[in-house]
Amino acid sequence: MRTLWILLGIIGIACLALVLNHDRGRVLGIDNDSFASFVWYGILAGLVAAAVLPGRGQWKEFARNAVLWLTIILALTAGYVWRYELQDIASRMTAGLIPGSPVSSQSADGRTQTTLIRSRDGQFHARTRVNGQPVSMLVDTGASVVVLTQSDARAAGIDPADLAYTARVSTANGVTTAAPVTLESITIGDIERSRIEAMVAREGALDTSLLGMSFLTRLWGTQFRGDRLTLTD
Repeated sequence: MRTLWILLGIIGIACLALVLNHDRGRVLGIDNDSFASFVWYGILAGLVAAAVLPGRGQWKEFARNAVLWLTIILALTAGYVWRYELQDIASRMTAGLIPGSPVSSQSADGRTQTTLIRSRDGQFHARTRVNGQPVSMLVDTGASVVVLTQSDARAAGIDPADLAYTARVSTANGVTTAAPVTLESITIGDIERSRIEAMVAREGALDTSLLGMSFLTRLWGTQFRGDRLTLTD
């Protein structure tokens, strides 16, 4: 029986290594498809060989252990085969639980897409990266440019004290002035754009940063459908 556990344990570890290394394309110098075939044939060979291992009176224990290990191995194999579908399900669950979490996918014609789920306040919030730093924004098609709050500007490496607040803008809190800036990059999901025209609002003028049209118009397309907003690269 110890031999059976060792054999099935080796196969289980091999399956786990395959799952953990699928993005690298190779495991132990062997491409993933060949390694997966090797693991599968190993499972079959192991089960056939294990048939002669149990001693007299040990068949019930052998059958129980064999079913347990076979279930574990098949679950790991299934996880590898359907890894992309499982990643998509996990991303959608995260988006539903954490407002603004982007869900990245591929369209039918191979374009990169990022989907946002409408938040409980009825708005589309987006967890973005501005100049490489995390910034939460409100998608606002009524804003001609991206607008950052002072705190988000500082997080993105911009010192609001060094800016010239010369542009008049209208906000929910009234008319104020903002400082024009150029952002090195904005990333949302798998979509990234560089050299984005933006503004930094005065202190207290905005409650949250706005993802405006200076970013949205540089995408291939945007589509509102029900409680989803899909951005296409």
